[in-house]
Amino acid sequence: MITESAPLGELTPMEQAVAEEPRRRQITFGLPCGLQHGERRFPLTPEGAGLLVDSGVRVKIQRGAGDPIHYSDAAYERAGADLCSRAEALQADVIISPAALTAAEAGSLRRGTMLLTLLQPVLTNPPMAKALLRAGVNVIAADLITTDDHRLVADILHEIDGCASMAIASAMLTDPINGKGILLGGVTGIVPCEVTIIGSGMGAIAAAHNALGAGATVRMFDNDLYSLRKAGRVLNQRCIASALHPKVFRSALKSADVVVVTPMLRSEVIHSDVVDEMKKRVLIFDLTASPGSTFPSIPVVDLSAPAVSTLSAGSGRACYCNVGHRVPRTAAMALSNTLVANTDSLRRALGSIGDIPAPLRPAMLTYWGKCVNAQVADTLGVRALNLNLISEN
Repeated sequence: MITESAPLGELTPMEQAVAEEPRRRQITFGLPCGLQHGERRFPLTPEGAGLLVDSGVRVKIQRGAGDPIHYSDAAYERAGADLCSRAEALQADVIISPAALTAAEAGSLRRGTMLLTLLQPVLTNPPMAKALLRAGVNVIAADLITTDDHRLVADILHEIDGCASMAIASAMLTDPINGKGILLGGVTGIVPCEVTIIGSGMGAIAAAHNALGAGATVRMFDNDLYSLRKAGRVLNQRCIASALHPKVFRSALKSADVVVVTPMLRSEVIHSDVVDEMKKRVLIFDLTASPGSTFPSIPVVDLSAPAVSTLSAGSGRACYCNVGHRVPRTAAMALSNTLVANTDSLRRALGSIGDIPAPLRPAMLTYWGKCVNAQVADTLGVRALNLNLISEN
């Protein structure tokens, strides 16, 4: 500022306010290894870790946690992540773990800590769920997070499962020793394999797309005609789509070489009398949240179990579940993308009662010691509280 009475050589600088951007509190993401619980899908790639660090998040990763998806500790260190023990990772503000925690670990978490996991580990581990509830941990299921247009992030995981089921089926069928030694299809003059898909969602579409690409004959069944019509359009009407008419459905199961069960609005139960008519070496893949419920008379093989190192079509029938665990790196990339995309929402929701962004609302399982998810409440035998009663839009 210059005044008329001040000579040019005697100018006095005046202090002026400098605009400052509000500082965002640095939060810490902790990622423990899930391998001890059979979970190979570590949810963060080094590229994703770098993006989180660049956004101001401190990332703490248990040593060796990236080994199942073939990323070294050095790769995460180069991305800016801190390597630590499991105990240190579990003391972060936000803990990311697709695998279940032990009840002791869950009970030791700080009140207000956020746990980003999947729905199934919570539903199938009541002791862990009870410990999380008592500790006041805010639990979010990543597979229930929605985007702005209300699409489930879980769709990408279902898509991976659908693709993986057909890749595994193809490998098992072509095995000349333990399998049938046949291709899914695509050979002139030879009748292709038949694939029967129950359901018509994202996982069903992915399985059908891959089976059709291999030359198989694909039949898709669902009582949700709107979903079935949508699937038919996506697949350019290349698969045979039908409502679940008992005779038609039973005939398709009888001749199927591969059966893929995917989530539906109303699940089906295939009883033993129908199973007895199916091929002895039929391959069944259950992509639902309740493996084995569709085919209760057939033994379930969990592909995430360490003991299941090799697969064989064998001489009997088996129902394979958790197929996404067979492609952990692809699943890790999908989970990493979800985590990076929702960082701001997680930051906003952390530690502030009543401020839950819209994409996270359907995904909240427990909130400050209250159960806010009906499925989890049924599992624990408690009453589910409406999240809107304790939070503001």
